Amino acid sequence: MADHANQFLVRFWGVRGSIACPGPQTVRYGGNTSCVEMLVAGQRLIFDGGTGLRALGLALLPEMPLEATMFFTHSHWDHIQGFPFFVPAFVPGNRFDIYGAIAPNGSTIEQRLNDQMLHPNFPVPLQVMGADLKFRDIDIGEIVRLGDITVENSLLNHPGEAIGYRVTWNHHSVAYITDTEHFPDRLDENVLWLARDADIAIYDATYTDEEYNHPKTSKVGWGHSTWQEAVKVAKEANVKTLVIFHHDPIHDDAFMDNTVANTDKAFPNSIVAKEGMVLNALDPDARLVCNPA
Repeated sequence: MADHANQFLVRFWGVRGSIACPGPQTVRYGGNTSCVEMLVAGQRLIFDGGTGLRALGLALLPEMPLEATMFFTHSHWDHIQGFPFFVPAFVPGNRFDIYGAIAPNGSTIEQRLNDQMLHPNFPVPLQVMGADLKFRDIDIGEIVRLGDITVENSLLNHPGEAIGYRVTWNHHSVAYITDTEHFPDRLDENVLWLARDADIAIYDATYTDEEYNHPKTSKVGWGHSTWQEAVKVAKEANVKTLVIFHHDPIHDDAFMDNTVANTDKAFPNSIVAKEGMVLNALDPDARLVCNPA
């Protein structure tokens, strides 16, 4: 991690919502569910553990022993299903600090990650993981300090609750805002607070406005937002770079190409997330470090 001591990089390992959708129609943008890695001031932060976490874990094997801090927005399946397949968690000598808010039913993030690995849902329990796992409950609004890095959070509008995060280091910030549904008559103050003056704001834009408001297949109440709302947030919050994220599994590469064109017209400093994409939070003139074909 020494090579990253003066860097603030954001790498996307999973960019989909709801369910993984690998296949020839999603190969360019990717089919894995939510997982974002940040390399900040020599530390590794991991946001969510969807199926993209499996790929991240395999990539990290040559770097062991390793340490990382993990932050979960919530525990819907598309954000935790990769955790039982995160190979570094099974290896003694590795250490992971794992943060998540207590759910409305009172369950901790440790309980929820444990429960998905119980019989009859999984062959081995969480306790077989050999790494040092430290589970930490986080309060809404609590600030986590990791050396010079601060991680803030705020409540989002999502069934069963979810929280968004804001990572700040060296006067630069990245907001991770998924899963959340916009309000019909106003912008969400919690979302605006997370995204305020952010160098990069990653936003849940699962639907288009047309899909969200469709008279026969309305998505109102499903807990997700649209790219049009993402643009409104970016403009109001003075975001430098907007990242469209949490793509609907039915949106193939051709559909996502169209989203790229539309968001670029509406907000030129926008990027549609792809698996393997790497962004530089410190340099707006060299933001895109890696953009897979």
